[in-house]
Amino acid sequence: MSALYRDTAVVLRTYKLGEADRIVVLLTEEHGKVRAVAKGVRKTMSRFGARLEPMSHVRLLLYPGRQLDIVSQAESVEPLAPLLASLDRASQAMAVLEAADQLALEREPNPDLYRMVVGVLRTIVERPAPLVVPAFYWKLLAAEGLRPELDHCVRCRGTEPDVALVAFDLGEGGVLCRTCRSGTALSPAALTLLRSILGGRLNEALAEPESPATHEVGLLATRALEHHLERRLRAVAMFERH
Repeated sequence: MSALYRDTAVVLRTYKLGEADRIVVLLTEEHGKVRAVAKGVRKTMSRFGARLEPMSHVRLLLYPGRQLDIVSQAESVEPLAPLLASLDRASQAMAVLEAADQLALEREPNPDLYRMVVGVLRTIVERPAPLVVPAFYWKLLAAEGLRPELDHCVRCRGTEPDVALVAFDLGEGGVLCRTCRSGTALSPAALTLLRSILGGRLNEALAEPESPATHEVGLLATRALEHHLERRLRAVAMFERH
């Protein structure tokens, strides 16, 4: 690229550069993950510093640089305030951004990931339910080609009602029956929620109040994503607190 370009993005994270500048890591709609410099945004009179905070959804005009692009203009698409209205909303949003940051590739367009992130942030604003972030994690894994097997035992291929599916093994990639079980115990209620999330009944799952089953699904979602990424997520603490 050699000329100014426009894109829409979610700000994943930022860090300081020099005395007044900031590097912003962006998940863009058309250009994948982009790192750009926002010059002078740490000054009190900055024109658009507040629009480039993590979780912000912005329209941008960028100038390509050798290593880092340069933000020329930034306009808000949606207000950031609702995501900061409560600690719960902010924590959920940051968990979403961390996962997206780990999965997005530099300069590799991934419009589906961008749309998923925008969609889940809007859901957090409207209803920060217990399963919003876990459902997002499971959907991310499915989009990566790692949808878990939930309908039959991954070892013996037995299905309900012939066998009870009682465990989930991350290495095996799905559920196991009582005879083959390994990994993590899985309750019938948690299995039902997983099937709802990945089987086209997401709204039903999001309507579920906090319970031992939502806690199970949340912990398992984090472990599954960490298993795929081969690293710990800082957001894991959020699920362990519930």
